[in-house]
Amino acid sequence: MASWTSAMGAAQLARLLNSQQDRPAGPGTRRPPAYRALADGIRLLVLEGRVPVAARLPAERELALSLSVSRTTVAAAYEALRSEGFLESRRGAGSWTAVPAGNPLPARGLEPLPPEALGSMIDLGTAALPAPEPWLTRAVQGALEELPPYAHTHGDYPAGLPALRSMIADRYTARGIPTMPEQIMVTTGAMGAIDAICHLFAGRGERVAVESPSYANILQLMREAGARLVPVAMAEGLTGWDLDRWRQVLRDAAPRIAYIVADFHNPTGALADDDQRRQLVEAARSAGTVLIADETMSELWLDEGVEMPRPVCAFDPAGSTVITVGSASKAFWAGMRIGWVRAAPDVIRSLVAARAYADLGTPVLEQLAVNWLFSTGGWEQAVEVRRGQARENRDALVTAVRRELPDWEFEVPRGGLTLWVRTGGLSGSRLAEVGERVGVRVPSGPRFGVDGAFEGYVRLPFTVAGAVADEAAVRLAAAARLVASGVSGGGESPRTFVA
Repeated sequence: MASWTSAMGAAQLARLLNSQQDRPAGPGTRRPPAYRALADGIRLLVLEGRVPVAARLPAERELALSLSVSRTTVAAAYEALRSEGFLESRRGAGSWTAVPAGNPLPARGLEPLPPEALGSMIDLGTAALPAPEPWLTRAVQGALEELPPYAHTHGDYPAGLPALRSMIADRYTARGIPTMPEQIMVTTGAMGAIDAICHLFAGRGERVAVESPSYANILQLMREAGARLVPVAMAEGLTGWDLDRWRQVLRDAAPRIAYIVADFHNPTGALADDDQRRQLVEAARSAGTVLIADETMSELWLDEGVEMPRPVCAFDPAGSTVITVGSASKAFWAGMRIGWVRAAPDVIRSLVAARAYADLGTPVLEQLAVNWLFSTGGWEQAVEVRRGQARENRDALVTAVRRELPDWEFEVPRGGLTLWVRTGGLSGSRLAEVGERVGVRVPSGPRFGVDGAFEGYVRLPFTVAGAVADEAAVRLAAAARLVASGVSGGGESPRTFVA
């Protein structure tokens, strides 16, 4: 019986390997032998989760042809990987990827750093801030006071608590988008909302258009659901969306759904203006594509004078094209797993009906806590504090990175939680690997792309400030020096950092 659970084709593996680009070797820098470079490339893909564990690799001859190298080179690379515990083989079954004993399994998305690692590792992997207090505590206390009547029921509300659905609808109406409670479904975070939408509208094999780059966890969610991702390149800088490209992709590929983050795009920080939003909706409507608008960053403007455009759904008055997703996780706290969907009533009914076979409903206590925040003004106060934290963190991180890594390029977004950074020709995958060894955790650019794109980028979230931001930049600079010198990890050890 085979021990592999998936297979990686030679052409696909070659594309992923060819996307790995390092800075050209400087004078006196020794390049590794071809087999060693190939083995390191495959190991990096496994460590990043871009090649799954237990994936059967192509035969030596097939990969050699795709890479235009000798079969001897591939055989030597496979043997090196076997000796290091990253490959297992059996006669008649082929060779498949593995991880050495004691190594954590790689994540396909952006998983939170384990609490036990916080003392020695600076985490720039997850774009999430600590809870704003005292509003979290007050919200939970308020929820407990409202809980007794609900405790006498079965506790399952597939569409969400009526009070919270009504409150969310009123908030959209106040933004100039008339909304009824029947147009709202409360979900377990934005991820739960998008997962439900994908299962309803995009079965296995369906095309889904996505920004390129886009949010890594959503891309992986869609891959796991069997979607065929169709990337649409973003325009340069913070201007965002190339409408000609979008019209062409929507017309030619005819994707069933498209996913966009028009409000402080994750990871670039771009903000779509009214005209871009109008044109995106018109293009989607013409193509018969359902447009998912992710609004999780919409309240996180950081600079004075930022004029927020109208919501994407404002340009779809009939409600036939746009499905909006919101969440408390980014603007308030990631531990508050409350999200919501705004859509036409018939879409909400279909989503609610399908939910009976998924999670039945969202925790009542957390819904009551968010409803307390919305109804008391606590939400606005907490989000204002959150903006101040993110602004301070952004400015500290920008200053530190510009000082320690002057060759790295980025534009400073006026909102959101992330910097999208070009790394001066260094491999983002290798920076991520070496960064772990020197005590800073950073996600590489390819996690935010489709099939190997953005190797020359990393994403830096605004999650640290002050001395911690300074230390994070110092450690990133140390990782960059090691990568530029051709060192594949090691050489420096992380220091325990106490803020």
